[in-house]
Amino acid sequence: MRVLVVNAGSSSLKVDLIDDGKWAESYDGLPETAPDVDAVGHRIVHGGPDLVVPVVIDGAVDKQLQDLVQLAPLHQPKSLDGLDAARRLLPDVPHVACFDTAFHATLPPEAYTYALPTAWRERWGLRRYGFHGLSHSWAARRAAEMAPASRRVVSCHLGAGASLTAVLDGRSVDTTMGFTPLDGLVMATRSGAVDPGLLLWLEEHEHLRPHEVADALEHGSGLLALAGTADMRELLDRSDAGAVLAVAVYLHHLTAGIAGMTAALGGLDTLVFTGGVGEHAPALRRSAAARLAYLGVVVDERLDAGAQLTNPADPDVDISAAGTAVRTLVVRSREDLQIAAGVEQALGVPAPAVRS
Repeated sequence: MRVLVVNAGSSSLKVDLIDDGKWAESYDGLPETAPDVDAVGHRIVHGGPDLVVPVVIDGAVDKQLQDLVQLAPLHQPKSLDGLDAARRLLPDVPHVACFDTAFHATLPPEAYTYALPTAWRERWGLRRYGFHGLSHSWAARRAAEMAPASRRVVSCHLGAGASLTAVLDGRSVDTTMGFTPLDGLVMATRSGAVDPGLLLWLEEHEHLRPHEVADALEHGSGLLALAGTADMRELLDRSDAGAVLAVAVYLHHLTAGIAGMTAALGGLDTLVFTGGVGEHAPALRRSAAARLAYLGVVVDERLDAGAQLTNPADPDVDISAAGTAVRTLVVRSREDLQIAAGVEQALGVPAPAVRS
């Protein structure tokens, strides 16, 4: 089956052709002429509480996607713009929505419930939704392939956006992002978790409007705010005080978050690094592992240094030290293959469990 995968991110549009479960071609945006495909798969950031599996997009689903814009006003419109453009290009094949929130539909109530007034929660659907689910789902599938005995997996998606997920027997049971993708870890330009009282204080004392606060939290915080750049590679090469502090803050929240995920799992069998930073920053992985040694995380420095996944043909790598209790893996984020698999699921096409 030939699937065109349209992945509209907050600042990019990735388009890939997947042929029978394997990558075939990438495009710089949507191709100008319609390629020969059987279906189109779309990464949609938010599926809300009801859209929790890949679905063929029809009129009813269209309306649901539009209604969900209020839950993700910074991200959902980009996904829907990509959908509209792809449907104009390929109007005669099925289009399937695959949701970043869907993998986290298995969160238990204690993990997704906010301690907020019931009326608010019921009126607005306030809960932890979690994001990056397509990447976390792929990472969990690869972990099952590479370390079959692992039941308790912590997946670290570290890129411009960053989140952790606790995966028990293939199901998400906790995650760091919440109602929006702003929650959790320190990211490239996003703040991560911030005391809500601090934001209320700023609104009063800085006389900020909600959209100004949102813009600062989304685009003017994180590593950029701490050190003047959102590029982790640059920060790891610098030795000035701002860069050192930024990396230290990032690692503090990362390792504290991983420890929290292990608590949700009752222990740790496998730790997975994925995403642009997770795949390409061995020094950061080693620093994180050193702080997590008490959990049994120990990496082989030679294997870690060689696992940078800079070439598309580079295989996923087990960087665990010999004899260590916890396996540590570096896995390429393959949202494209996960989306293609979701398309096959929605259309009832049998597919192998994992292909790369």
